[in-house]
Amino acid sequence: MTSATHETALLLPACRVSHFDGWTLHTADRIPSTNPVAGKRLPAWHALRALVQTAAYGRTGRVWTSDPGGLWLSANLPCPGERARWAILPLAAGWAVTGALRELGLRTAGLRLRWPNDIMIGPRKLAGLLVERFTPDTATIGIGLNLTNSPERIDAALTGATARLCDHLPDAACDPDVVLRRILAAIRRAHAMIADPEQGFAPIAADLNAAWSDAPSHVAITLTAALGGATREGRFHGIDADGRLRLAFDDDPVCHFYDATQIELLRERGSLH
Repeated sequence: MTSATHETALLLPACRVSHFDGWTLHTADRIPSTNPVAGKRLPAWHALRALVQTAAYGRTGRVWTSDPGGLWLSANLPCPGERARWAILPLAAGWAVTGALRELGLRTAGLRLRWPNDIMIGPRKLAGLLVERFTPDTATIGIGLNLTNSPERIDAALTGATARLCDHLPDAACDPDVVLRRILAAIRRAHAMIADPEQGFAPIAADLNAAWSDAPSHVAITLTAALGGATREGRFHGIDADGRLRLAFDDDPVCHFYDATQIELLRERGSLH
C-alpha cells in the first residue's frame, strides 16, 4: 500500500452522527478498518461503527471477517497518565462486553471471556476485541461481534468455529443499535472503575477469576502457548492483579505469569461445552 493510499484508508468517511449516554457515535456504511480511523481521527468518548469492514484485523494482524450483519465498532477512551495503569484495558473491556451480553439476556452456560480478548460460547467465538493506542492519552477498543452475519460464507475455514448472537437471543435483543448502546454503556462503567483509585482493576479481576473457577470446564482447560518460538502446554489458573495469564506446567507446578505481548499464539484443549 502506498503512502497516499494508506492515508486515504484512514480518512473519516461520510457518517451518520448520533449522541447518547456521553458518547458520540459515527456510523459509516463501509470502512477498511474502524480502529485506525477512529484512533487517528476521533477524540475520546467518540465511537465509530461500520456496517462492513474491508480490511479488518485482529490481534497479531490476523484477518477478521467483517461481513454485513455483524457489529463492527471502535470506541475511544481517555487513558491519561502512565500507560501501565491501563494495560488491563483489554480484559476490562472483555469483561464489560460479556456483562453487557448477559444484561441483554444471554444466559448460555458456555458464555465466557477467553484470555485475553475473545468472547466465546463454548468452543465457538462470538466476539473479539483489540485495544490499540494511536495517540498518547487515548485507547481505541475495537469490537467485532457476530449478530446475524455468517462468517463461514466468507471464509470456509471458519465453519464450526464461530457463534452468532441471533442463535441464542430473540431478534429484538439482537438489534445492532440495542446491542451497541448496551456495550458502550458497559465499557464506560468499566473505564470509571479503572480510573477510580479506590476500585481499579481489582474487582474486575476478582469477578473474572470467580467466573473461570466456577465454570465446569475450568479444570479441563489446557492451554498451548507459543512463547518466543517455543511451545509449552500448561494448565490455566486465571489471571493476577495485573491481568497476566497464570499457567502451571506439568514439569513445574508453580504458576508462571505472562502478558499478552509474550504469547504469540494460544490454543485451548479440553471440555469447553
